[in-house]
Amino acid sequence: MTQLLIIYHSRTGGTRQMAKAAYQAAKTEGPTRLLEASEAQPQDLLAAGGYIFCAPENLAALSGQMKEFFDRCYYPVLGQIEGRAYAQMICAGSDGTNAARQLARIATGWRLKEVQPPLILCTHAQTPEAILAEKHLSAVQLEPCADLGQAMGAGLTMGMF
Repeated sequence: MTQLLIIYHSRTGGTRQMAKAAYQAAKTEGPTRLLEASEAQPQDLLAAGGYIFCAPENLAALSGQMKEFFDRCYYPVLGQIEGRAYAQMICAGSDGTNAARQLARIATGWRLKEVQPPLILCTHAQTPEAILAEKHLSAVQLEPCADLGQAMGAGLTMGMF
């Protein structure tokens, strides 16, 4: 099972850009799917050999839509995806570590295998206007996301995970 599944939620575009950068690089390495969290279903998780979860941090936690994905899919796949590789990318205005910890706890419950530390991209959005504004990430900011996608895709294809 070599398919990489990238699941994301984005309200202001930052995490969408991160997920798409990872997807574009990963699909050069092997089968890859990109799904919004609202569309992802338990059968999508079961069909994949590894995952990249990409979410914004809102109020020091995972976004509600990403948390809803985990709430909806958690029990239907519990005990069926153990040992599969995962990585995560968080788009945050200032920190991102609480959302990353929250996601890691969920992944631990699923018994997934973390294959790299969380990638946290900080936009430095600190005012209400900046926080709510559409994000436009640079190629330099998105490069680590593409690197992560390529590494995950290659690792799955080569059977490393």
